[in-house]
Amino acid sequence: MSNQNLHGKRVLITQADMFMGPVLCEVFAAHGATVVASEDPLLDVEAPAAVVAAAGEIDVLLANLAISAPTTAATEVSEAEWNDTFAALVHPLARLFRAALPAMIERRAGKILVMGSASALRGIRRASTYSAARGAQLAYVQSVGIEVAPHNIQVNAIAQNFVDNPTYFPPEVQANPRFQERLKREVPLGRLVGAHEDAAFAAYLCSDAADCFVGQVFPMCGGWVPR
Repeated sequence: MSNQNLHGKRVLITQADMFMGPVLCEVFAAHGATVVASEDPLLDVEAPAAVVAAAGEIDVLLANLAISAPTTAATEVSEAEWNDTFAALVHPLARLFRAALPAMIERRAGKILVMGSASALRGIRRASTYSAARGAQLAYVQSVGIEVAPHNIQVNAIAQNFVDNPTYFPPEVQANPRFQERLKREVPLGRLVGAHEDAAFAAYLCSDAADCFVGQVFPMCGGWVPR
């Protein structure tokens, strides 16, 4: 990841106030990008297209979407929980892609990176709704990535877990001794992946040095997903 030069790149970062948004804005700006930060929750059907239109011409779409993960037993998942989770994580993603891709295809240049979750790559108890939605994100990336690769557009995803961020691992969780024991037990790295480590990898994937990656999902979880 020696070349993360993003000078001259306009990068739209969604939900920039949560999940990986704040550190992504910081790191991408440090690498020379012009960052367009949107805090719109993107729940309205028309919101993704409006956010993309308001951003103007962009070289990179960084789809950072997050909600508090439900922890409901599969037999007790309600219609509302299922629908709300997909409405927050899956439907906005497709709408963002449909809004951003036509201009990229016309220019024959562009990158889309999705900040996804490794919960789609390894089973977690009482996370069926969340894992299903995150899995849909990754399947969508793989399919669209292959479809638009001939247009010189690179679509990829980072599937992360046990990465330092305020949405899923706030300070009070990290300070809990039981959580620290869990880290040592479940994560070969023995600690959370640093927020800046994750964001630096994202910057690399959005740089010209990463033009060879299309439709790929990259686990970022300290070895929690072994394959």
